[in-house]
Amino acid sequence: MSRADQLRDKAVEILSHEKEGIRYANLMRAIEKAFPEVNHNTITGSLYNLDATRPKAVYKPDRGLFRHTQFKEDGLEQDIEIAELPEHRTVSEGAFYDSFADWIKNELEECTKAIPLGGNKFKDKWGTPDVIGLRSPKPSDIVKMPMEIVSAEIKLDSNALITAFGQACSYKLFSHKVYLVIPKQSSESDSTRLDALCRIFGIGLILFDAGNPDLPNYEIRVRATKNEPDMFYVNKNIKTVENELF
Repeated sequence: MSRADQLRDKAVEILSHEKEGIRYANLMRAIEKAFPEVNHNTITGSLYNLDATRPKAVYKPDRGLFRHTQFKEDGLEQDIEIAELPEHRTVSEGAFYDSFADWIKNELEECTKAIPLGGNKFKDKWGTPDVIGLRSPKPSDIVKMPMEIVSAEIKLDSNALITAFGQACSYKLFSHKVYLVIPKQSSESDSTRLDALCRIFGIGLILFDAGNPDLPNYEIRVRATKNEPDMFYVNKNIKTVENELF
């Protein structure tokens, strides 16, 4: 048996004990630990297409994720839940508004001012962002950039991520940049799909610890790209929060 076959067989064995599957990087580390004497490039060359070399044993439910076929039911994809938030959770989305407003202003530096909003402040069925920010030029700037509106949708419920994405899309009507903020506890399948959708639509994607409002650990996965909104909706909605934002 060749060394490549040994590495692939070991990878299949490891996957057979992981119902949720294993990301490529983590599988690489596991194989390197099992075969410390093998060159890194040899392992990479043996595993990158594991689903093609071991099609009866391995498949990829998502980009970069390997899973054993014994966990594939009737040929249909099943969502892989990495972790569920406790059903008795009492934390509300509002508990994260202030910390995210501070984070997007001072750490991500997408805004010069950001305020929590939420609720139905805009009194519009198209929704109100949970956090809205303003990026304006500083007096010390030599070249003055145009003013930008930044909006964010924060979602705790991992079962409502599609709805949250739709809301984030609607904010592009009046925002130059939009961010979708979802729990790290969301399924890997959902996170991967949202990652791809956000890149296509130019929406930023942020992950956070939804179980810890005191230390959410916001992490950027996709940075938002600038969009030119409809100025009618910009002025219509920003007029509602003019005193708080300016």
